[in-house]
Amino acid sequence: MKILHTSDLHIGKKLIGRERYNEYRAVFSEFKRISDEEGVELVLIAGDIFDTYTPSAEAEEIFYSGIKLLSTNCAVLIISGNHDDYVRLTAASALAQERNVYIIGNNFIPINCSERGNVYPASSGSGWVIFKNNCGEQVYINALPYPNEARFKEGRSDETYVEKISRWINCGEQGKEENISSIFLSHIFVAGGSVSESEREIDLGGARAVPVNVLPDCDYVALGHLHKRQKLGKNVYYCGAPMQFSFDECGAEKTVNVFDLTSGGLNDFKQIPVGGTRKLIKLQTNGVDDGIKLLNANGDYFVELTINLTAPLTPQENTALHGCENLVSLKVELPSVDLGSETKISNRGKSSSQLFTDYYKSKFGVDAPEELCTLFLSLTEVE
Repeated sequence: MKILHTSDLHIGKKLIGRERYNEYRAVFSEFKRISDEEGVELVLIAGDIFDTYTPSAEAEEIFYSGIKLLSTNCAVLIISGNHDDYVRLTAASALAQERNVYIIGNNFIPINCSERGNVYPASSGSGWVIFKNNCGEQVYINALPYPNEARFKEGRSDETYVEKISRWINCGEQGKEENISSIFLSHIFVAGGSVSESEREIDLGGARAVPVNVLPDCDYVALGHLHKRQKLGKNVYYCGAPMQFSFDECGAEKTVNVFDLTSGGLNDFKQIPVGGTRKLIKLQTNGVDDGIKLLNANGDYFVELTINLTAPLTPQENTALHGCENLVSLKVELPSVDLGSETKISNRGKSSSQLFTDYYKSKFGVDAPEELCTLFLSLTEVE
């Protein structure tokens, strides 16, 4: 069975305040193109469909339209991630199943099985589902959405997190038959994974890290949670997010994993690039004029620009730089002032204006302009 693995769409996520809705639409078009070209029968999306629990109406429209497009010629299995409200995500499950799309937000609720299309769920139980195609090929999937006690409606206990994870994983193994190809699909942090700046509020390391040896014995482990594509162990894959979300991902190629799973195991594994989105780039230059030229020469990218200056930007220079549509982040480097290791500055007895001018000079290496001092003092006045 030909399978595509992706994750961490984060629909609605902004880049430092910049909306990227057109790029999210393009991602689904790319998924559709790749699926058609590769003959994909089953798409696995390993969590974090949305960026927040309460996505905008436009983000939800992009998701439903994109999934409808994607499921034209294949089945789609989706699990919830830590950024998803699993109740909200699964609210349209009954309608989604009519399009051969299956959403698991609670690991212990089986999928309703019926024969639809060329690939369909043949049987399902608590935390597992078997997909079958018209050729009789079957794939067993142990599906574990982002796991915690609250989502699985469990109270506190004396179990460690690893013990809980092991129990939840074992639950999804109960329907596995011998000699059937199998996948473990989940949204977790596996110990040893590499993170990026765009991952926030996720359980990294510490008590929420899952050791590799806890994962089930299967042909392929399809994970979401980490935005960098990476392989851990023999067959454990984070496919990575399909878009660059932070500037530490500059130069990182964004891909989906496509492979054929047969009775002989994993075959024809590919990492296929996802196009249609704007790449991120870091640039550095001297002077505002050179910075503007550099921005214009890289108009296809979202840019983090660092400018080396001898004096702070004027309002006019700042406006000119931000007139470039692709400038997302601006950093200014000014020469530092070495006051000497023996120098000690006392603030005792100094006025507000003295404190301000001392700070400005230590920061920028020049005296503060008189009009700026006047403005600062006006802000300290008490009416």
